[in-house]
Amino acid sequence: MLVFPNAKINIGLNIVEKRADGFHNIESCFYPVGWSDALEITLAESFSFHTDGIAIPGSTKDNLCTKAYEMLASDYDLLPVRIHLLKTVPIGAGLGGGSADAAFTIKALNQLFDLGISIEEQEQYARRIGSDCAFFIRNRPMYCFEKGDKFDTIDIQISGKWIVLVNPGIHISTVEAYSGVVAKRSAEDLRTILSGPITEWKDRVHNDFEATLFKKFPLLETIKDKLYDLGAQYAAMSGSGSTMFGIFEHEQNLKPDFPHFRLWQGFLK
Repeated sequence: MLVFPNAKINIGLNIVEKRADGFHNIESCFYPVGWSDALEITLAESFSFHTDGIAIPGSTKDNLCTKAYEMLASDYDLLPVRIHLLKTVPIGAGLGGGSADAAFTIKALNQLFDLGISIEEQEQYARRIGSDCAFFIRNRPMYCFEKGDKFDTIDIQISGKWIVLVNPGIHISTVEAYSGVVAKRSAEDLRTILSGPITEWKDRVHNDFEATLFKKFPLLETIKDKLYDLGAQYAAMSGSGSTMFGIFEHEQNLKPDFPHFRLWQGFLK
């Protein structure tokens, strides 16, 4: 079975408060984009996990795909499989690539073994792996809150617009990103703003990580400014970075403008 775990962007990211468990409550719109890995799962005599493409740090037993398999295998006595992941979505980039891989592993195993696990149950399994992992089960634009693992519908009209994602190769850990953040509630409701025209987002839809990370990594702000200079209707950092994105009214080819960075561009669905 071959599936293609896609990335997501954050459109707005408000860090609301620190929780008693050490995590943070957030408010954000998670929006799927087409930058994808390739994940193949086949039956095998013994379990194995292999990767190609971008090198993934850590041991294979700690990979989220392995954890997803072991979790389901424990509950459903699954036969062994061989998992092969071609990694193309940058790591530590604010795109949720690892979470997507794990969520798509859950969905693929459910289909491969005909387990009959409901969408809600798949989301519960995904929440045990990571805060944003559950989003990729339904994999559609959602308003996300609490740890980023609770969802509600959102009225956002950007389907058909062109998006450009620029990754400068700066790895930012979650701990590093949160270290300089002061949690606070936003003065405006994010869902209300995003239901309006994109031309009104620039000064109203913010990613709270930008204030401190732009000081530490000035290149990120430079990329954001350049996306606006090139005609983006809205530009921001995704998640805790370092990927920057610009949303455009019409198709662009910005590869010549960012020759030294990883770049993905395509239409939003």
